Amino acid sequence: MTNAPLPTPGVIVPVQITRPDTVAPFATLVRDTDARRLWTGQGFATDAHQVFAHLAGRGLAVPTGISVGLMALRHPFEAALQARTLSVVTGFPVVAGYGPGEPEFVEALGGTRYPAPVSFSRRYAQEVRSLLHGEPAPADGGHRAGRARLPAFDHPMPEVGLGVLRPAMARAAGAVADVAITWLTPPPYVARTIVPALEAGAAGRRTPAPGPGSDGRPTVPRIVTVVPVALAGKGRDPEVLAFHAARHHMSVPHYADMLRRAGVALDPADPRASSRALIESGAFVTGDADQVVRALERYRDAGVDEVVLNPAGVLATEGLPAAVRDVEEILAAVASRNRVAGRSGEEAKPRG
Repeated sequence: MTNAPLPTPGVIVPVQITRPDTVAPFATLVRDTDARRLWTGQGFATDAHQVFAHLAGRGLAVPTGISVGLMALRHPFEAALQARTLSVVTGFPVVAGYGPGEPEFVEALGGTRYPAPVSFSRRYAQEVRSLLHGEPAPADGGHRAGRARLPAFDHPMPEVGLGVLRPAMARAAGAVADVAITWLTPPPYVARTIVPALEAGAAGRRTPAPGPGSDGRPTVPRIVTVVPVALAGKGRDPEVLAFHAARHHMSVPHYADMLRRAGVALDPADPRASSRALIESGAFVTGDADQVVRALERYRDAGVDEVVLNPAGVLATEGLPAAVRDVEEILAAVASRNRVAGRSGEEAKPRG
């Protein structure tokens, strides 16, 4: 444990968005507190870019991130255009995270699966990033973007992220991304597996230099980790909350494989035992507010730059107001911890 400040967390909307009013309480929370960024996952009921833009028009323009958009749904040029548009509309640089998605979904859309998902993801992120920085997509990118460029003008520059669970994708992110976005990854796994793989992937990147011509990328992508959280309380069963927060992920092969690599003993025949294992590993964080803050410090010590609070278990069992209250209390506890230490968070909310 270090004495470093705990960077103010981000917040994720823990549900498929069907109405902007579902997101508004979280956007208000981000606007009115030090919360770093408002995140959402891939939307299938509505599109996150449009929902966030709508909220900005209602006066809720906040920093945003998407964790993660599925590559099969957008050509890289369209992905870059959407990310830039959201940055312009909100006034903040969006973190545009991408991932290959589940093979069955890719096949349902296009008739075939990606033959090499990691290589495809690396090329895709590289193309999007090149387009955002005023360059044509690489000639070998695989999407025939050719020499097309986005028109140049001054705007908040989006960051390009890749969803990362295992070493191969971490190496790809290290080579081409600004941000590596992990989900449900226990702190020891981040420190021992993700960080070294990111560093290995970044080994061939040139260190950016200040001034014109710099590509602006950090030597190693910063790490954002989405962490399911729930405060302890009367009548709350932590194993039930953990199950509702992670039930889908525990059944998806690449998440299950990552968790087993991390030493989390999943038992498909015993959901309660699997949920208990998540809690014991630190992949699901619960306790009173101070205990939650101490658990989040483990992520900072593992190398995570931004923890994203995910109150999915509380929302599923108690509803939206309870989920917002949990996040608000955790954010207040982080702010109090940093005030007592006489420091502010290492990373402030992005500026427009």
